[in-house]
Amino acid sequence: MAERVPPRTVVAGLPLLRRIVLAGARAGFADIRVHKALAGAEDLLAGTRTSTLSADEPDTPRAARRIVILPANVVPQARWLRSLLEAELRPETLYVDPSLTAVIETADPARLLASASRYRSAGELLGELRSGFAQLAGAFEASGRFALTAPRDVGRAEDWLLRGLVKQREGFMSRHFERRISLALTRRLVATRVTPNAMTLGSVAVGLVGALFFLSVSPASQLVGALLFLAHSILDGCDGELARLKFIESRRGAILDFWGDNFVHVAVFGCIAAGCSLATGAAWPLALGAVTIASGLGSAACVFRRTTLDVVPGAGASRTDRLTEAFAHRDFIYLVIVLSAFGRADVFLILASVGTPIFLGLLLWVGAARRRA
Repeated sequence: MAERVPPRTVVAGLPLLRRIVLAGARAGFADIRVHKALAGAEDLLAGTRTSTLSADEPDTPRAARRIVILPANVVPQARWLRSLLEAELRPETLYVDPSLTAVIETADPARLLASASRYRSAGELLGELRSGFAQLAGAFEASGRFALTAPRDVGRAEDWLLRGLVKQREGFMSRHFERRISLALTRRLVATRVTPNAMTLGSVAVGLVGALFFLSVSPASQLVGALLFLAHSILDGCDGELARLKFIESRRGAILDFWGDNFVHVAVFGCIAAGCSLATGAAWPLALGAVTIASGLGSAACVFRRTTLDVVPGAGASRTDRLTEAFAHRDFIYLVIVLSAFGRADVFLILASVGTPIFLGLLLWVGAARRRA
């Protein structure tokens, strides 16, 4: 429906109308219609599966159907739109939330869509629908959408979108420190042509350069390496943020991101082991490095699917599930920084050579328990 904010208003790198349509498609809406009042903005919808809402709806199935009416000034989260599709509703009852987003399950969708085509705003349409349907306040999650009242609200809407990018599977430092930096970078990158895959490759390059500094046992060299390792972790967050903001996630990108990150971990562990071995003339650091790398890669293979889907243990998760989640966080980087400041990255290698096999064992145990269940 037409509102006061122009459909071409750019919000986090995408025109508002395109962002709404892409969020709907991501949420699982098979039939997305754009009001005729937005004619002239068709170029914003290139490559999307949308049609124009008109008074004549010959293709609308004559069967019960759920319809979501979203004003064109509301920036939605895809997960919020999906919740509107999945919510339990009373048939022939109009649910409306304060943003004038409305949901109704009706046996005559063609009549409702034809009515919608006659009005230029959600407020006008809802005025008619309220006279024909029972109405209940929509118990929709308010944090799942942002209503723009004027173009000056764009900055606040972008802040809201960026906050929504913080993954559930985050360690404390990652959530409260790294994400603050990566989101600030993403906000500037989203208006450029930088792609998520380019960010992934850039972060991997920074991490590999940082790994080389661990070939030395000098505190200054190791500290530089640890800080570059942290910079890699921060930049590694930008690729996923860009992809989700622009609705350009791909399995290929997820694989590149995940294994690129693990390739950096292998390089860091390998260089710490090699540097310690060169400094001491002993072989034990190489053995510990091999154990850490092998266990780390095994663990990565086990958690790949869960990590890329951003799944967290639910309320009924076992203690072991929660423990494996805690081990998967990347806050260990800050321990690397502290030890490296004293030239003792080898201490971290010793700890990792014990912790990673334990983590791998836990993952295998949990996997076996799930298969038995």
